[in-house]
Amino acid sequence: MAEVIDIDDPADPRVADFRDLSNADRRPDLPGGKGLVIAEGVVVVQRMLSSRFRPFALLGTARRHEQLAEDLAGVDVPYYRASAEVMARVVGFHLNRGVLAAARRPPQLSAEQELATARTVAVLEGVNDHENIGSIFRNAAGLGADAVLFGDRCSDPLYRRSVRVSMGHVLRVPFAQLPELPGGLDLLRANGFQTVALTPNPAAPTLATAMTGAKVALLLGAEGPGLTEDTMRACDIRARIPMTPGTDSLNVATAAAMAFYERVRTQ
Repeated sequence: MAEVIDIDDPADPRVADFRDLSNADRRPDLPGGKGLVIAEGVVVVQRMLSSRFRPFALLGTARRHEQLAEDLAGVDVPYYRASAEVMARVVGFHLNRGVLAAARRPPQLSAEQELATARTVAVLEGVNDHENIGSIFRNAAGLGADAVLFGDRCSDPLYRRSVRVSMGHVLRVPFAQLPELPGGLDLLRANGFQTVALTPNPAAPTLATAMTGAKVALLLGAEGPGLTEDTMRACDIRARIPMTPGTDSLNVATAAAMAFYERVRTQ
């Protein structure tokens, strides 16, 4: 079992890696700082424990330790047990989910490695909202997408909010960085992928008719601007999700979910 260590002092240096989670300048999950990955809540911690992101410490209440007892069997990491009040003073806010786990970032996966075995991937360009990124990973896990690839100007998928919103699936669905778009599309084509740019343009064919490849890469852009024109021109085809007249677009995570579903339905 994980060693249980009681923490009564919020200033205890042993919990320094969980400190100041709400401070934009000192957050431990900043890539340029400690670069830690923080899992929040029982379900997300369970998924971290079964992922390649191996935690080196946990901080939580006695109740959450009891809930995680089976998951922590044979796990050689300390569980810093504290009251909800002490936890709140450590992290900087009251944590309703009652438990955190911290892991170091493993080496990044390569796009080539992921494309070698994938059949359906999402490619994001300019998606910089952490909640949207988290939701896209949750949708990818639930609807069978094999990987998420990041193009230009995307936010860090391992930011604490993204990990939480994804329900820990960002730790399990593979992701990698593509070369700068649109040039990175050449790597997709070299691996046999049809590249499909999602657009709200009513003149574009629907996804159901556009996805004809055995391997498909679905390209999604940021809220508002969408994909750049250069990237759309470089794709094999543009496709739309049918919408009620007068609706300009869908939330990018919702669009991704519908695209993943349509891919499963038409395979």
